[in-house]
Amino acid sequence: MTDAALAKEKSLAVLTKLVFGSGDWSIATFGTLRQLFYAIFLTDVVGLDPRLASVAALLGIVWDAVNDPLVGTLSDRVHTRWGRRRPFLFWFAIPFGMAFMLLWWAPPFENQWLLTATVMLVYMVSDTLQTMVSVPLYALTPEITGDYDERTSLTGYRMFFNLVASLVAAVAAPAVVDAALANGATQQQGYFIVSAIFGGLAVLPLLLIFFVVREKPRPPEETDREHVPFLVILRTAWTNIPFRFATALYMLNWITFDLIGLVLPFFVAYWVASGDLLMRALGLPLESTVFAFLLVTSVIVLPFWVWLAKRLSKNIAYIIGMVFWVVVQLLIFTIQPGQVTYILVLSVAAGISVATAHVLPDSIFPDVIEWAELRTGRRQEGIYYGVKNFIRKLTGALAIFIALQVLGWVGYQAPPEGATFFVQSPETLTAMRILIGPFGALLLLSAIVIAWFYPLTRERHERIRRLLARRQKKAEGKQR
Repeated sequence: MTDAALAKEKSLAVLTKLVFGSGDWSIATFGTLRQLFYAIFLTDVVGLDPRLASVAALLGIVWDAVNDPLVGTLSDRVHTRWGRRRPFLFWFAIPFGMAFMLLWWAPPFENQWLLTATVMLVYMVSDTLQTMVSVPLYALTPEITGDYDERTSLTGYRMFFNLVASLVAAVAAPAVVDAALANGATQQQGYFIVSAIFGGLAVLPLLLIFFVVREKPRPPEETDREHVPFLVILRTAWTNIPFRFATALYMLNWITFDLIGLVLPFFVAYWVASGDLLMRALGLPLESTVFAFLLVTSVIVLPFWVWLAKRLSKNIAYIIGMVFWVVVQLLIFTIQPGQVTYILVLSVAAGISVATAHVLPDSIFPDVIEWAELRTGRRQEGIYYGVKNFIRKLTGALAIFIALQVLGWVGYQAPPEGATFFVQSPETLTAMRILIGPFGALLLLSAIVIAWFYPLTRERHERIRRLLARRQKKAEGKQR
């Protein structure tokens, strides 16, 4: 690739960005519902002991240690006339949509161990179907554009759809469940209606990407190259220093977000609302209002963080956003029961940094692939995005495990079926406050340290791309 070609590649069509970004609607609605409401669904609807529920989710993630990198490697090796990644979206879009409903099924068993085994199996199946679309989808990012700043822009479009999807799911789910209860349905039926709605809507963007977005053709010498053993690929990925930093940053970033999001419904219902499970604010369930304030703010400020990353750098902009979020999390610990206005104000403040947490770690990740290509001569987006997807889901499982283990040991009690008011013990309430406040702030501080030492700056990345362009030009000259 010549310098002129590099310059030309800097501009992607807006339609391409919009269509590709819409894929995050599918992944984000699945993830948001699981991240925010799955723990309370397992305890209050399925009836699982919190400690067993956490074990079921954590054991389910063990399968991820196999399926994410394997799907990534498979998408690296599959070659069709439609490309390497897009066929997965066509083949698995509908099964992925059906996985929504499977995940929110409450097994009709009373035995706790049988419930645990069933939940674990359902989690594994739904997670596998999510992997079959998410890994190839995200592995398209470095193939659509190689430019440092254009990748931030492309990720910004993705995160716009991600945040809008998270907003709609977070606000709509409690409202739909409440409406179902008001019309004589059960909580299980309410959650099932939510899953059917969002499962159906998840299919459409994936199919749209298949028909609209195009992958860059790979050179014949690359597609015909002998495949490298899977374990060798993993070892090579681990020797990629920027990849290590990006992985650690990504993990700390998302385990914080997942943990805070998971504990927030418990915190709002039992601490802020003092056990009033039907408390409303601005005409919506209180948790829906809190999520609405947070996520609407995130959508509004998203372009600012994209702009700031271009003005400074990705890691410096991320550090600024996370320092602000640390302050917000410490303030959340000071909220007292009944302070609805205060939590809504802090939700707006948190939303400013949540936008940072969404866009910048994802825009950093594609840059490590060129580093690996320069060292090994191979582009293996699939394996890198398989590892990334595994980490993303691992953070969710770890958040569920940590939160539910803590709540289980401090005596959390699920409210009786049909209860509208329920008070938790002082120990349980204190644990909720610590998890969502100081503990979350500590995780964010760790992410800030990693971001400070991240080695792949804009200048280094551009130098790597110039070296790769010269190598390709030289190889093309030899072929002639």
